[in-house]
Amino acid sequence: MDDARFERHAGDALTVNGKPCDLTSVRASEAAPADLVILTVKTTGLDQALKTMERVVGPNTLIASLCNGITSEQKIAERFGWEHTVLGICQGMDAVFLDGALTFTNAGEIRFGAAAGTDPATVAAIDELYTRCGIAHTVEDDIAHRMWAKLMLNDGINQTCMAYGGTYGSATEPGSEQRRCFVSAMRETLAVANAEGVELTEADLTQMVHLIEGIDPAGMPSMAQDRIARRKTEVDEFAGTICRLAAKHHIQAPQNEWLYRRIRDIEKSW
Repeated sequence: MDDARFERHAGDALTVNGKPCDLTSVRASEAAPADLVILTVKTTGLDQALKTMERVVGPNTLIASLCNGITSEQKIAERFGWEHTVLGICQGMDAVFLDGALTFTNAGEIRFGAAAGTDPATVAAIDELYTRCGIAHTVEDDIAHRMWAKLMLNDGINQTCMAYGGTYGSATEPGSEQRRCFVSAMRETLAVANAEGVELTEADLTQMVHLIEGIDPAGMPSMAQDRIARRKTEVDEFAGTICRLAAKHHIQAPQNEWLYRRIRDIEKSW
């Protein structure tokens, strides 16, 4: 943690499904290079995280980003290089984290793979570590496709639940306005991905809908949790990215445009 955050939060009590969870924290000013850095921050905090982790990254440190969206790895590589950086996402989890308590029924899995400039040994080393640790994961040959599929899901489920104050259950209720919003936002992302040269299909979209239908209906994605906690959201990474690229390719994206305005209005109301 950066030093000021360490003073505020190093002693916070944390639980996972009701059980105490003790994590070791160190001040950024006292940190030393690590073998592996895993970034699991919101994109709104990425720039600060990159600054905080400078002392943790040495010449041989591997970096894995599990941040939402499709832009975090580029920002990481601009500062630390591509050789030891992998592209990745996590999916399938239904975790809720509020007031120091993490609850989940589905742990999800990590999907990751090499960028054009990634050393293959980096992928192999991270794969071996996750395997030893028992962390569910898949090494993807086409990680760009998987990242766009996750962005498509986030554009739909995260933003819909935030805009409507919904849950996984309400967003997938047959015939509901939330389900229409959920699917419409994803379909616009699919069109933009295709224009960007990534071959998302209706089968990918349907797979994502079924994924959400299969997890805890009372659960909610991170943006819905942001609404409860009144935190700045990742709407720029989701609808913002799609709206910018849709304009570039002359694609209509009214659902994402509405979600962007609606979510920004909710944030301003705080």
